[in-house]
Amino acid sequence: METIKLRALNLKPGAKILDLGCGEGRHALALRAQFPAIDILAVDINFQSLSVATEKNSTLGNYASENTSQSTCFFIQADGMKLPFAENSFDVIICSEVLEHIKEYSGFLREIKRLLKKDGVFALSVPRAWPEKICWQLSEAYHQVEGGHVRIFNANKLNREVQQHGFNFMHRHWSHALHSPYWWLRCLYWTKGESQWLVRLYHRLLVWDLMKKPWLTQNLEKILNPVLGKSIVMYYKNLG
Repeated sequence: METIKLRALNLKPGAKILDLGCGEGRHALALRAQFPAIDILAVDINFQSLSVATEKNSTLGNYASENTSQSTCFFIQADGMKLPFAENSFDVIICSEVLEHIKEYSGFLREIKRLLKKDGVFALSVPRAWPEKICWQLSEAYHQVEGGHVRIFNANKLNREVQQHGFNFMHRHWSHALHSPYWWLRCLYWTKGESQWLVRLYHRLLVWDLMKKPWLTQNLEKILNPVLGKSIVMYYKNLG
């Protein structure tokens, strides 16, 4: 379930990609599975998430296709404010659903600028403001858990901030329209979690959509994304 459209990154064999704030590795592993002869470094500060990602990466290697056998993917623990990589190290940097967790996110943007090659691509996603506001209104616990969301972004303001760091805006889209109602339900019944029957039923729908990719839900989400998409995704080129 990628938020970033990986095909929009225009990856070539030999490309070096950084997945910053990779979590359990959904983008990094999708890249490894779909693109041959690329090198992926995935970074997160959470050791538990990295352990899950590493296990998934090992499992993916056991079923290596022509693509996965030619690409490398490594997971490391590091602080995104001060990464152990040289300047101009990466052709593409992904930072998906991360900045909303970071109090001083400008430090992340400075590191991304330092590490990205001239004309390299920076793909960024954050929760869209109005679906996120509903979550905050329905449940205080939603954004007060450890490591939770510390802000709601105004996408236009964030876009201007990113450009001020020396990036050229290219295009944007929205993702995960079908996930917005799930999170509203999840927040409404926060204390019950997925034991609540309506939350559990909707979660089954999302899993079915993810695994089976039926025509109906896939096209419904495409239609609804501009209106209901939970995440906004923006793509930039590094001006150097």
